[in-house]
Amino acid sequence: MSTPADTAGRTPRIVRTAAELSAAIARAIEFNAPEQGTATLGLVPTMGALHSGHESLVSTARAHNDVLVVSIFVNELQFNDAQDFARYPRTLEADVEILARAGADIVFAPQASTVYPDGRPLIKIDSGELGSKFEGASRPGHFDGMLAVVAKLLHFAMPPATLGVPVSYRAYFGQKDAQQLVLINRMVADLNYPVEICSVPIIRSAEGLALSSRNQFLTAEQAKAALVIHRALSLVKERAERHEPLYLEDAAGLFEMEPLVELDYFELVDPRTLQELAFNCQDTPFTGEGLLLVAARVGEVRLIDNMPLGY
Repeated sequence: MSTPADTAGRTPRIVRTAAELSAAIARAIEFNAPEQGTATLGLVPTMGALHSGHESLVSTARAHNDVLVVSIFVNELQFNDAQDFARYPRTLEADVEILARAGADIVFAPQASTVYPDGRPLIKIDSGELGSKFEGASRPGHFDGMLAVVAKLLHFAMPPATLGVPVSYRAYFGQKDAQQLVLINRMVADLNYPVEICSVPIIRSAEGLALSSRNQFLTAEQAKAALVIHRALSLVKERAERHEPLYLEDAAGLFEMEPLVELDYFELVDPRTLQELAFNCQDTPFTGEGLLLVAARVGEVRLIDNMPLGY
């Protein structure tokens, strides 16, 4: 199995079509597969504009797989604001440099015509109730579009059936997009995809801000104000670890002290179903497991974050 040290600095192969990707995966597995046992193939789907959080995600996937594919595709279907889609950074050359350091073997960078050859799909994946709350409430249709492209990417990178060796197939997603991760896990289970979904922890700045491609749109003053997100999450986490009442409303009150930050939601949910957990948040000691979700707008930038509690 290759490691980041083995592959660091080696330029990954860039492919543009589904046929090129399948052929590249077959060649890479043939070259890198163990002499005995099961080969492993990892996929990291991204929209590019990569940062050190992505690099950590890719490095984690690299360490666990014989062959690693990273996709870069800015998916219009998951943007409900045309201007937001238009201004999303396209930085393929810089992204490939990061992926070379992290040890990717193959970069799949398709055109929209490859992913959606007949334009917007007529048959759609419905994210249902799970996709209608939190981020889905603020961005209608976002999760339907996200699931559409993830479903396609999982198909595109699936190990070719003609390979002469068994292959274990995995896809890696960051925990920062917690609602997205829940939905992908459910889609894979509901549609019986032969892939293991792997979650990688959030990477943060030294001050605690979750790394995001959108952070580059923050001014220095806004970035400092945005740290209230991590302060509020950390306050609740400390209370949970002491098995104290969480007092969510009290923690959410921290946002009122930052006029540059407008809070959207600050909710504790079941980490598997996203159902709100009303118990033990206020007057009784915290027990069990929960996922604290937060979203806030800082200027024109919408930031999301989360904190696992009790697990």
